[in-house]
Amino acid sequence: MSLHINTPLIASTSLSARTGREVWLKLDALQPAGSFKIRGVGLACQTYQERGARRFVSSSGGNAGLAVAYAGRQLGVPVTVVVPQTTTERAKSLIAAEGAQVQVHGASWVEANAHAQSLLDAQSAFIHPFDDPLLWQGHASLVDEVAAAGLQPDLIVLSVGGGGLLCGVLAGLARNGWSDIPVLAMETMGADSLAQALATRSHVTLPAIRSIATSLGARQVCRQAFEQSQRLPVRSAVVDDRAAVEAALAFADDHRVIVEPACGAALAAVYQNLAALEAAQRVLVVVCGGVGASHAQLVAWQQSL
Repeated sequence: MSLHINTPLIASTSLSARTGREVWLKLDALQPAGSFKIRGVGLACQTYQERGARRFVSSSGGNAGLAVAYAGRQLGVPVTVVVPQTTTERAKSLIAAEGAQVQVHGASWVEANAHAQSLLDAQSAFIHPFDDPLLWQGHASLVDEVAAAGLQPDLIVLSVGGGGLLCGVLAGLARNGWSDIPVLAMETMGADSLAQALATRSHVTLPAIRSIATSLGARQVCRQAFEQSQRLPVRSAVVDDRAAVEAALAFADDHRVIVEPACGAALAAVYQNLAALEAAQRVLVVVCGGVGASHAQLVAWQQSL
């Protein structure tokens, strides 16, 4: 039994009218833990439990940690999540509400991850937020559901942080015979590690994260994401924080669903009708979700940017 659900796939009347193309939304913001993360995290947790793990440890800016906490509660396995200091109080409280122990350590995910690694023992399994083939296998189910619904898009738009969702979608495209479908990878300025890697054709590490989209706050994408982006039709576009926040707010008005600025980066591609969409008539946007922002927080960010 999977821990994720088959999420709605809907045509967006408002975004189709705005862009002059057919825009479809895969609403993974409606997953039980609030984001797509539970697809891969659920599979990984179930697999590691079957292999004998009696405790899960994760490092996360919020969404992956919440997914691990949710999976642990469903499976009856204790969970420790280490989050960096940039994690919102809302995300920390939601993780704790699932029964997980929350530890705050370090200024960024890198420091939090190092501390999480130090907590591991022989009975613990480390659940990486984005760099594990089990995660990609689980995330690929998103594409399976789209294919099963009979929809074949011309372009898939998604947000990229560490690259787990990108790797999963590319895996899903491959196993459905759709590897020729291009993917538009969206990031925010200051968290654009993939864009810089593609521009320089090197696996770059950002010196720091300078974006409010902390869920995109991996200073370097995983190697799998970098390497696959070199050989598959992956395009990149970057928007500023304000565009991401305003897209999230507009989406809340249009579709009555709250998402983080990290997800707003993908939505900004269609709200701004970016030139990168030009060749596509049928566009699928992965509404990946995120629980670190409320509507009030989105409005506060909009006013401050």
